[in-house]
Amino acid sequence: MATKSLLKRESELANTQRQLEILSNGIFQSGELPTFASKIKETNQFPLQPKKIEILQINVGYMCNQVCAHCHVDAGPDRKEIMTRETMQQCLDVIEKTGAHTLDLTGGAPEMNPNFRWFVEEASKIGVKDFIVRSNLTIIRANKKYYDLPEFFKKHNVHVVSSMPHWTRGKTDKQRGDGVFDKSIKALQELNAVGYGIPDSHLRLDLVYNPSGAFLPGDQLALEKDFKKALVEDFGIQFHHLFAITNLPISRFLDYLIASDNYEDYMYSLVEAFNPAAVANVMCTNTVSVSWDGWLYDCDFNQMLDLKVASKIKHISEYNEELLQNRNIIISQHCFGCTAGAGSSCQGTVA
Repeated sequence: MATKSLLKRESELANTQRQLEILSNGIFQSGELPTFASKIKETNQFPLQPKKIEILQINVGYMCNQVCAHCHVDAGPDRKEIMTRETMQQCLDVIEKTGAHTLDLTGGAPEMNPNFRWFVEEASKIGVKDFIVRSNLTIIRANKKYYDLPEFFKKHNVHVVSSMPHWTRGKTDKQRGDGVFDKSIKALQELNAVGYGIPDSHLRLDLVYNPSGAFLPGDQLALEKDFKKALVEDFGIQFHHLFAITNLPISRFLDYLIASDNYEDYMYSLVEAFNPAAVANVMCTNTVSVSWDGWLYDCDFNQMLDLKVASKIKHISEYNEELLQNRNIIISQHCFGCTAGAGSSCQGTVA
Protein backbone atom coordinates (compact mmCIF):
# COMPACT_ATOMS: atom_id res chain seq x y z
CA MET A 1 0.00 0.00 0.00
CA ALA A 2 1.27 3.48 -0.91
CA THR A 3 2.41 5.62 2.01
CA LYS A 4 2.60 8.87 0.06
CA SER A 5 0.03 10.99 -1.75
CA LEU A 6 -0.10 11.11 -5.55
CA LEU A 7 1.25 14.65 -5.27
CA LYS A 8 4.27 13.55 -3.23
CA ARG A 9 4.88 10.63 -5.60
CA GLU A 10 4.77 13.09 -8.52
CA SER A 11 2.18 10.90 -10.22
CA GLU A 12 0.65 12.20 -13.43
CA LEU A 13 -2.74 11.76 -11.75
CA ALA A 14 -1.84 14.47 -9.24
CA ASN A 15 -2.70 16.72 -12.20
CA THR A 16 -6.49 17.10 -12.20
CA GLN A 17 -6.47 17.90 -15.91
CA ARG A 18 -4.95 14.48 -16.59
CA GLN A 19 -7.73 12.82 -14.57
CA LEU A 20 -10.37 14.69 -16.58
CA GLU A 21 -8.69 13.64 -19.84
CA ILE A 22 -8.88 9.98 -18.81
CA LEU A 23 -12.55 10.39 -17.86
CA SER A 24 -13.37 12.04 -21.20
CA ASN A 25 -11.31 9.94 -23.60
CA GLY A 26 -11.04 6.22 -24.35
CA ILE A 27 -14.29 4.30 -24.00
CA PHE A 28 -16.28 7.54 -23.68
CA GLN A 29 -14.67 9.36 -26.60
CA SER A 30 -15.14 6.31 -28.88
CA GLY A 31 -18.82 6.05 -27.98
CA GLU A 32 -18.37 2.61 -26.44
CA LEU A 33 -19.97 4.06 -23.33
CA PRO A 34 -22.32 7.07 -23.20
CA THR A 35 -21.17 10.22 -21.43
CA PHE A 36 -22.96 11.31 -18.27
CA ALA A 37 -24.35 14.35 -20.09
CA SER A 38 -25.91 12.16 -22.80
CA LYS A 39 -27.45 9.84 -20.18
CA ILE A 40 -29.19 12.61 -18.26
CA LYS A 41 -30.31 14.21 -21.54
CA GLU A 42 -32.17 10.95 -22.27
CA THR A 43 -34.16 11.42 -19.05
CA ASN A 44 -34.68 15.18 -19.52
CA GLN A 45 -32.48 16.03 -16.54
CA PHE A 46 -29.89 18.08 -18.44
CA PRO A 47 -28.62 20.57 -17.54
CA LEU A 48 -28.33 19.49 -13.91
CA GLN A 49 -29.31 22.41 -11.67
CA PRO A 50 -29.24 23.01 -7.92
CA LYS A 51 -32.23 23.16 -5.63
CA LYS A 52 -32.24 25.01 -2.33
CA ILE A 53 -28.78 25.01 -0.70
CA GLU A 54 -29.12 22.94 2.47
CA ILE A 55 -25.55 21.81 3.17
CA LEU A 56 -22.35 23.83 3.38
CA GLN A 57 -19.49 21.34 3.21
CA ILE A 58 -16.14 22.82 4.19
CA ASN A 59 -12.82 21.09 3.60
CA VAL A 60 -10.48 22.57 6.22
CA GLY A 61 -7.35 20.93 4.82
CA TYR A 62 -5.87 17.92 3.02
CA MET A 63 -3.47 16.96 5.83
CA CYS A 64 -4.24 13.53 7.28
CA ASN A 65 -2.62 10.94 9.54
CA GLN A 66 -3.62 8.18 7.10
CA VAL A 67 -2.92 7.40 3.43
CA CYS A 68 -5.97 5.38 2.35
CA ALA A 69 -5.95 3.45 -0.90
CA HIS A 70 -9.28 4.82 -2.15
CA CYS A 71 -8.93 8.45 -0.97
CA HIS A 72 -10.48 10.87 -3.47
CA VAL A 73 -8.87 13.82 -1.65
CA ASP A 74 -5.35 12.36 -2.06
CA ALA A 75 -4.89 13.30 1.60
CA GLY A 76 -1.95 12.32 3.77
CA PRO A 77 0.72 13.49 6.22
CA ASP A 78 2.63 15.07 3.33
CA ARG A 79 -0.24 17.34 2.26
CA LYS A 80 0.23 20.81 3.74
CA GLU A 81 -2.86 22.58 2.38
CA ILE A 82 -4.63 23.97 5.45
CA MET A 83 -7.50 26.46 5.74
CA THR A 84 -6.44 29.68 7.47
CA ARG A 85 -8.40 31.34 10.26
CA GLU A 86 -9.15 34.21 7.87
CA THR A 87 -10.89 31.86 5.42
CA MET A 88 -12.64 30.13 8.34
CA GLN A 89 -13.99 33.50 9.44
CA GLN A 90 -15.32 34.09 5.91
CA CYS A 91 -17.07 30.71 6.18
CA LEU A 92 -18.52 31.67 9.57
CA ASP A 93 -19.84 34.92 8.11
CA VAL A 94 -21.61 32.89 5.41
CA ILE A 95 -22.98 30.31 7.86
CA GLU A 96 -24.65 33.12 9.83
CA LYS A 97 -26.59 34.41 6.83
CA THR A 98 -27.11 31.31 4.70
CA GLY A 99 -30.27 29.23 4.62
CA ALA A 100 -28.21 26.03 4.83
CA HIS A 101 -29.21 23.91 7.83
CA THR A 102 -26.21 21.53 7.79
CA LEU A 103 -22.54 22.34 8.33
CA ASP A 104 -20.27 19.51 7.23
CA LEU A 105 -16.55 19.72 8.12
CA THR A 106 -14.22 17.42 6.25
CA GLY A 107 -10.55 16.93 5.28
CA GLY A 108 -8.05 15.12 5.30
CA ALA A 109 -8.42 14.75 8.99
CA PRO A 110 -10.20 18.04 9.82
CA GLU A 111 -9.00 17.77 13.43
CA MET A 112 -5.40 18.30 12.26
CA ASN A 113 -6.10 21.88 11.25
CA PRO A 114 -4.56 23.97 14.08
CA ASN A 115 -7.65 26.20 14.11
CA PHE A 116 -10.13 23.30 14.05
CA ARG A 117 -11.30 23.66 17.66
CA TRP A 118 -11.66 27.41 17.38
CA PHE A 119 -13.75 26.95 14.24
CA VAL A 120 -16.00 24.35 15.88
CA GLU A 121 -16.49 26.56 18.96
CA GLU A 122 -17.37 29.61 16.86
CA ALA A 123 -19.61 27.68 14.47
CA SER A 124 -21.50 26.03 17.33
CA LYS A 125 -22.40 29.48 18.67
CA ILE A 126 -24.11 30.37 15.38
CA GLY A 127 -26.33 27.32 15.53
CA VAL A 128 -27.07 24.92 12.71
CA LYS A 129 -29.52 22.02 12.67
CA ASP A 130 -26.87 19.39 11.94
CA PHE A 131 -23.17 20.01 12.67
CA ILE A 132 -21.12 17.20 11.12
CA VAL A 133 -17.42 16.43 11.55
CA ARG A 134 -16.10 13.66 9.32
CA SER A 135 -13.51 11.84 11.39
CA ASN A 136 -11.29 8.94 10.34
CA LEU A 137 -11.44 7.68 13.97
CA THR A 138 -7.71 6.88 14.23
CA ILE A 139 -6.96 10.58 14.72
CA ILE A 140 -8.52 10.24 18.19
CA ARG A 141 -5.73 7.80 19.09
CA ALA A 142 -2.96 9.37 16.99
CA ASN A 143 -1.57 11.74 19.61
CA LYS A 144 -2.34 12.71 23.22
CA LYS A 145 -3.54 16.13 22.08
CA TYR A 146 -6.47 14.40 20.37
CA TYR A 147 -7.44 12.03 23.19
CA ASP A 148 -10.14 14.40 24.47
CA LEU A 149 -11.89 14.73 21.09
CA PRO A 150 -14.89 12.58 22.12
CA GLU A 151 -15.57 14.97 25.03
CA PHE A 152 -14.96 18.00 22.81
CA PHE A 153 -17.41 16.67 20.21
CA LYS A 154 -19.97 16.01 22.94
CA LYS A 155 -19.61 19.51 24.39
CA HIS A 156 -20.48 21.07 21.04
CA ASN A 157 -23.11 18.49 20.06
CA VAL A 158 -21.14 17.51 16.96
CA HIS A 159 -22.59 14.81 14.71
CA VAL A 160 -19.66 12.43 14.17
CA VAL A 161 -19.51 10.64 10.82
CA SER A 162 -16.68 8.13 10.79
CA SER A 163 -15.02 6.02 8.12
CA MET A 164 -15.14 2.28 8.76
CA PRO A 165 -14.43 0.11 5.70
CA HIS A 166 -15.38 -3.18 7.36
CA TRP A 167 -16.07 -4.92 10.65
CA THR A 168 -12.99 -7.12 10.14
CA ARG A 169 -9.35 -6.22 10.66
CA GLY A 170 -8.10 -7.62 7.34
CA LYS A 171 -10.38 -5.67 5.01
CA THR A 172 -10.07 -2.44 7.00
CA ASP A 173 -6.27 -2.49 7.20
CA LYS A 174 -5.99 -3.42 3.51
CA GLN A 175 -7.80 -0.23 2.54
CA ARG A 176 -6.52 2.12 5.25
CA GLY A 177 -3.18 0.79 6.50
CA ASP A 178 -1.83 -1.56 9.16
CA GLY A 179 -3.19 -0.97 12.65
CA VAL A 180 -6.10 1.22 11.52
CA PHE A 181 -8.75 -1.31 12.54
CA ASP A 182 -7.61 -1.66 16.15
CA LYS A 183 -7.28 2.11 16.59
CA SER A 184 -10.71 2.64 15.01
CA ILE A 185 -12.31 0.12 17.38
CA LYS A 186 -10.71 1.84 20.37
CA ALA A 187 -11.94 5.25 19.16
CA LEU A 188 -15.48 3.96 18.63
CA GLN A 189 -15.50 2.52 22.15
CA GLU A 190 -14.40 5.88 23.52
CA LEU A 191 -17.16 7.65 21.58
CA ASN A 192 -19.69 5.15 22.94
CA ALA A 193 -18.35 5.78 26.45
CA VAL A 194 -19.36 9.47 26.33
CA GLY A 195 -22.78 8.66 24.85
CA TYR A 196 -22.23 8.64 21.08
CA GLY A 197 -24.06 6.03 19.01
CA ILE A 198 -26.23 4.77 21.86
CA PRO A 199 -29.88 4.15 20.83
CA ASP A 200 -32.06 7.23 21.49
CA SER A 201 -28.96 9.34 22.23
CA HIS A 202 -28.91 12.81 20.66
CA LEU A 203 -25.15 12.36 20.15
CA ARG A 204 -25.17 11.04 16.59
CA LEU A 205 -22.53 8.55 15.47
CA ASP A 206 -22.77 7.28 11.91
CA LEU A 207 -20.32 5.12 9.98
CA VAL A 208 -19.27 5.31 6.34
CA TYR A 209 -18.59 2.23 4.25
CA ASN A 210 -16.57 2.34 1.01
CA PRO A 211 -15.97 -0.89 -0.95
CA SER A 212 -12.39 -2.12 -0.68
CA GLY A 213 -12.08 -2.98 -4.37
CA ALA A 214 -13.41 -2.30 -7.87
CA PHE A 215 -17.05 -3.06 -7.10
CA LEU A 216 -20.17 -1.19 -6.05
CA PRO A 217 -21.46 -1.22 -2.46
CA GLY A 218 -24.22 -3.64 -1.55
CA ASP A 219 -27.62 -2.70 -0.11
CA GLN A 220 -27.11 -0.01 2.54
CA LEU A 221 -29.69 -1.33 5.03
CA ALA A 222 -28.34 -4.89 4.76
CA LEU A 223 -24.78 -3.64 5.27
CA GLU A 224 -25.88 -1.59 8.28
CA LYS A 225 -27.50 -4.67 9.81
CA ASP A 226 -24.32 -6.74 9.28
CA PHE A 227 -22.07 -3.99 10.70
CA LYS A 228 -24.26 -3.53 13.79
CA LYS A 229 -24.42 -7.24 14.51
CA ALA A 230 -20.66 -7.78 14.15
CA LEU A 231 -19.53 -4.67 16.04
CA VAL A 232 -21.84 -5.15 19.01
CA GLU A 233 -21.10 -8.88 19.30
CA ASP A 234 -17.32 -8.61 18.90
CA PHE A 235 -16.60 -5.26 20.57
CA GLY A 236 -19.76 -4.00 22.29
CA ILE A 237 -19.86 -1.05 19.85
CA GLN A 238 -23.07 0.73 18.88
CA PHE A 239 -23.76 3.36 16.22
CA HIS A 240 -26.81 4.92 14.61
CA HIS A 241 -26.60 4.55 10.83
CA LEU A 242 -24.28 3.32 8.09
CA PHE A 243 -23.76 5.31 4.89
CA ALA A 244 -22.72 3.21 1.88
CA ILE A 245 -20.74 5.41 -0.51
CA THR A 246 -19.59 4.40 -3.99
CA ASN A 247 -15.92 4.98 -4.74
CA LEU A 248 -15.65 7.55 -7.51
CA PRO A 249 -13.09 7.03 -10.28
CA ILE A 250 -10.89 9.98 -9.35
CA SER A 251 -7.59 10.57 -7.56
CA ARG A 252 -6.13 7.56 -5.69
CA PHE A 253 -9.04 5.27 -6.53
CA LEU A 254 -8.57 6.10 -10.21
CA ASP A 255 -4.88 5.34 -9.76
CA TYR A 256 -5.82 1.96 -8.23
CA LEU A 257 -8.27 1.17 -11.06
CA ILE A 258 -5.68 1.87 -13.74
CA ALA A 259 -2.86 0.05 -11.95
CA SER A 260 -5.04 -3.03 -11.39
CA ASP A 261 -6.41 -2.92 -14.96
CA ASN A 262 -9.94 -2.47 -13.64
CA TYR A 263 -10.74 1.01 -14.99
CA GLU A 264 -12.86 0.06 -18.01
CA ASP A 265 -14.72 -2.73 -16.17
CA TYR A 266 -15.50 -0.39 -13.28
CA MET A 267 -16.80 2.34 -15.60
CA TYR A 268 -18.98 -0.26 -17.33
CA SER A 269 -20.35 -1.24 -13.90
CA LEU A 270 -21.17 2.38 -13.05
CA VAL A 271 -22.83 3.13 -16.38
CA GLU A 272 -24.84 -0.10 -16.41
CA ALA A 273 -26.07 0.65 -12.87
CA PHE A 274 -27.13 4.22 -13.80
CA ASN A 275 -30.38 5.08 -12.04
CA PRO A 276 -32.19 8.20 -13.32
CA ALA A 277 -34.18 8.35 -10.06
CA ALA A 278 -30.91 8.97 -8.18
CA VAL A 279 -30.05 12.03 -10.29
CA ALA A 280 -32.68 14.22 -8.64
CA ASN A 281 -31.12 13.88 -5.18
CA VAL A 282 -27.37 13.76 -5.76
CA MET A 283 -25.38 15.84 -3.27
CA CYS A 284 -24.51 18.60 -5.74
CA THR A 285 -28.17 19.62 -5.96
CA ASN A 286 -28.36 20.80 -2.33
CA THR A 287 -24.70 21.30 -1.34
CA VAL A 288 -21.98 23.86 -1.85
CA SER A 289 -18.45 22.60 -1.25
CA VAL A 290 -15.75 25.00 0.02
CA SER A 291 -12.06 24.18 -0.45
CA TRP A 292 -9.32 24.86 2.09
CA ASP A 293 -8.48 28.09 0.23
CA GLY A 294 -12.10 29.25 -0.04
CA TRP A 295 -13.06 28.35 -3.61
CA LEU A 296 -16.58 27.10 -4.27
CA TYR A 297 -17.53 23.81 -5.93
CA ASP A 298 -20.70 21.88 -6.69
CA CYS A 299 -19.49 18.95 -4.60
CA ASP A 300 -16.46 17.51 -2.82
CA PHE A 301 -15.59 15.39 -5.88
CA ASN A 302 -15.64 18.37 -8.25
CA GLN A 303 -13.39 20.13 -5.75
CA MET A 304 -10.80 17.37 -6.13
CA LEU A 305 -10.97 17.75 -9.91
CA ASP A 306 -10.67 21.55 -9.58
CA LEU A 307 -14.01 22.10 -11.33
CA LYS A 308 -15.16 25.36 -9.73
CA VAL A 309 -18.82 26.38 -9.80
CA ALA A 310 -20.18 27.77 -13.06
CA SER A 311 -21.04 31.10 -11.49
CA LYS A 312 -19.49 34.54 -11.31
CA ILE A 313 -19.50 33.86 -7.54
CA LYS A 314 -16.54 31.53 -7.16
CA HIS A 315 -15.11 32.26 -3.70
CA ILE A 316 -16.50 32.16 -0.16
CA SER A 317 -15.47 35.81 0.32
CA GLU A 318 -18.06 36.90 -2.28
CA TYR A 319 -20.74 34.35 -1.41
CA ASN A 320 -24.19 35.16 -2.75
CA GLU A 321 -26.77 32.42 -2.34
CA GLU A 322 -29.24 33.85 -4.84
CA LEU A 323 -26.64 34.02 -7.60
CA LEU A 324 -25.26 30.57 -6.74
CA GLN A 325 -28.75 29.08 -7.08
CA ASN A 326 -28.87 30.31 -10.65
CA ARG A 327 -26.20 28.07 -12.14
CA ASN A 328 -25.75 24.79 -13.95
CA ILE A 329 -23.86 22.04 -12.13
CA ILE A 330 -20.60 20.97 -13.76
CA ILE A 331 -20.55 17.29 -14.66
CA SER A 332 -18.19 14.67 -16.06
CA GLN A 333 -18.07 10.88 -16.18
CA HIS A 334 -17.17 10.57 -12.47
CA CYS A 335 -20.80 11.58 -11.80
CA PHE A 336 -21.87 8.05 -12.75
CA GLY A 337 -20.54 7.06 -9.32
CA CYS A 338 -23.21 9.14 -7.57
CA THR A 339 -26.05 7.82 -9.73
CA ALA A 340 -25.29 4.09 -9.76
CA GLY A 341 -27.82 1.78 -8.13
CA ALA A 342 -29.44 3.46 -5.14
CA GLY A 343 -27.21 6.47 -5.70
CA SER A 344 -24.48 7.81 -3.47
CA SER A 345 -23.81 10.99 -1.55
CA CYS A 346 -22.03 12.03 1.61
CA GLN A 347 -25.22 10.95 3.41
CA GLY A 348 -25.28 7.54 1.75
CA THR A 349 -27.88 6.34 -0.74
CA VAL A 350 -30.25 8.87 -2.33
CA ALA A 351 -32.84 6.82 -4.25
